[in-house]
Amino acid sequence: MPTILVSPLSKIAEVAARNGVTEMISLIAEKQDFHRPGIIDPGRHLNLAVNDIAFAGGDGLIGPAEAHVRAIVDFARAWDRDRPLLVHCWMGVSRSPAAALIAALAVDPELDEDRLVKRLRDASPQASPNSRLVELGDNVLDRSGNLVRAVKAIGRGRDYEGDAPFALEW
Repeated sequence: MPTILVSPLSKIAEVAARNGVTEMISLIAEKQDFHRPGIIDPGRHLNLAVNDIAFAGGDGLIGPAEAHVRAIVDFARAWDRDRPLLVHCWMGVSRSPAAALIAALAVDPELDEDRLVKRLRDASPQASPNSRLVELGDNVLDRSGNLVRAVKAIGRGRDYEGDAPFALEW
C-alpha cells in the first residue's frame, strides 16, 4: 500500500528513521535552514522554497507556483513506492498535506478525490491543505475542479495542537 508520511520539520529525522524513508519533499521558506536526515538519499530530496501563503507572493514571500506543483508531480512519479515518501513543511498542517494529496494523485490518477481527502482528514484532524497548492495541483493534474471541491468540503482543520506526523495511505 503506498504511504505518504506528512510531518512537521521538527519530526522529520524521527519519522524518516522509524519508517525507513529514503525520499523526501520539503516545502520550507527560502532562508529557513534545516538538516536533511542522513537516511534520506540526497538525490531523492526535493527542496522547494515556498512560503505558506495562498497568493502568488511578493514582499519577500514566495507563493506556491505551478513550477512547484510540477516538481512535486515529477518527483512523486519517480518515487519508489516500496518505502514511504516523507513530505514536510514547518508545521505539517498546510503545505505538506496539500503536497501529499498532489503526490498521491500524481502516482495514482484513478484515485477518487473525495475518498483521498477524507482519508487525509481521518489521518489528521488539524490538516488544512494550502488552497493555492490545491488549486494549482487540481489544474496541473487535470482534476476538473474535483480536488478543490473535495478539500473545500472537509473545511479547515481544527486548531493546531502541536507536532502530529501522520500517514496518508490508499
